[in-house]
Amino acid sequence: MSSKSEQLPSVTYTPIVRPRNWSRFLSISPAILFLGFFFIYPVVLLLGLSFVDSSGTLTLEHYTRLYEKAVYVKVLLITLKIAGWTTIFSILAGYPIAYLLSTVKSSTRNSLVIWVLMPFWTSFLVRTFAWIVLLGRHGALNELLLALGIVDAPVRLIFNFTGVMIGMVHALMPLCVLTMMSVMENIDRNLVSAASTLGARGGQAFWRIYFPLSAPGVAAGGMLVFITSLGFFITPALLGGARDTMIVQVIIFQIHEVLNWGFAGAIAMLLLASVLVIFFFYDQLLGLSTLSGESTHEHKKGVIGRIGRWLGGGVINILSYLCEQGGILIDKLTPLRTDRKRRQGSRTTLWITAMTVIAFLCIPALFVIPVSFTEDGFLGWPPVGFSLQWYEQVLNSPAWAAAASRSFVVAISSALLGMSIGVPAAFFLARRQFFGKAALFAFLVSPIIMPNIIIAVALFYLYAKLGLVGTNMGLILGHTILAIPYVVITVMAILKNYDHRLDQAAWTLGANKWQTLTRITLPLLSAGLIAAFMFAFVISFDELTIALFVTGGEVTTLPKQMWDDALMRVSPALAAVATLLLAFMSCIIFSTEYVRRRGLRK
Repeated sequence: MSSKSEQLPSVTYTPIVRPRNWSRFLSISPAILFLGFFFIYPVVLLLGLSFVDSSGTLTLEHYTRLYEKAVYVKVLLITLKIAGWTTIFSILAGYPIAYLLSTVKSSTRNSLVIWVLMPFWTSFLVRTFAWIVLLGRHGALNELLLALGIVDAPVRLIFNFTGVMIGMVHALMPLCVLTMMSVMENIDRNLVSAASTLGARGGQAFWRIYFPLSAPGVAAGGMLVFITSLGFFITPALLGGARDTMIVQVIIFQIHEVLNWGFAGAIAMLLLASVLVIFFFYDQLLGLSTLSGESTHEHKKGVIGRIGRWLGGGVINILSYLCEQGGILIDKLTPLRTDRKRRQGSRTTLWITAMTVIAFLCIPALFVIPVSFTEDGFLGWPPVGFSLQWYEQVLNSPAWAAAASRSFVVAISSALLGMSIGVPAAFFLARRQFFGKAALFAFLVSPIIMPNIIIAVALFYLYAKLGLVGTNMGLILGHTILAIPYVVITVMAILKNYDHRLDQAAWTLGANKWQTLTRITLPLLSAGLIAAFMFAFVISFDELTIALFVTGGEVTTLPKQMWDDALMRVSPALAAVATLLLAFMSCIIFSTEYVRRRGLRK
């Protein structure tokens, strides 16, 4: 008895309980520390400038000026309007593609995704200039409309709201499609079939069963498009008119032209406050966890959640009723058509609609290829003659070579750093339940919520103190901030479908956690991890906003070199660079897909 009592203190008074509680946060600590110092801290510094004057005294003069002149609030409303319509059009055009991708076999889906992602492979600068040539007064589309006799005079399609919508929807729709598809893939199709057997028509089954289940993906895709749209300034500047000025353009003007950091911070605070209000309502309606493609079956409590459910239910009931009446009318007009033929007709319509939208996504990328071989000195259509002079000019230029090599180094480094920080954080969030999980997830994806211009200006202000302006390291750190949220969201999405029993089986067979991770988990998730790396790589490789500020005019990346060249002259050399990039990215994508399929066959 005495021997047992002497052992009690050694059993109950153990010093390793507290370290174990804290050690579980080690995997997510790098992400918290990195974003805390290189993202939150500089943004707070920038916004803090809006509350002081030139002498450092606390003041509200910047906000007084902001609200005294209605032009700034008007520009904000224009920005919200453009972002809102971009979101609506992206959802309407992207939903059929996402629905089709989620219902076809995996090999067909992977092939179609490559075409959907084609806008990401071509620089958005070149895509924008391609739209100028395609939609211009004497562009390819107007020439086609005139030749077909559809119009008697050229239609004004650019330098207005229409041009802005075309350019922005083309750029952001793939992001919306991929987000919606990740939710649709997890919807049980037997539910729709069961509704049909109980007497529901195709339209009723869709609106009452399938669409509510896909709503979290629609909301998440729409929110990502909306927030990203708020930070756009190049597409509206090149394709829009004076009435389409975005608030980001005003911030850039205050810093580059006027050097008024305090007032720029006040405008940034106005934009940030608007974004936070929108995200508050989004969280009340669906929850921030849906941004990772996670379906939610919990009804959000509160007045906003109840109002949202009431409005959503009303809209769904109306659409379901219209589909029912439409089905009755079709039955009367085509009484001999069987249910099988109706389903085949619906499927054919879906394919035609989806392929039309995919063609819209691919046209600008494919358009730049023939233009790059023109003999003319400007981007135009149709191309004049055939020449390789623009490729020779680009390949023999030290400036283009230096910019390309720097972009590759920065993009690969940023993607690797983003993966090393984001993947452990995604595993932590996906596999653990704890208080404050939603807040921590919101923190990790907050660089998506924050418009890029605010991040770029804040980094420039911090880098000026740290001596990182005009360095590759400054670019890598800045691009990593943008890459981490996409890595976290992508990896969390693939972890939803991972069978954790495989890990448990490995543990029961004697494998430790490290062996299970390296030999079981990571190999099975390799395709998703490659996709996350490619996302991070492309985001960094095509990033311009941060490069415009933190390079300080001393170094340049490929997008910045293209931007500088475009400001001086719209040369076919831009098309040559875009064609080379398209060929390079295509080789990487197809090679990755080939390796992935070989791995599946093994």
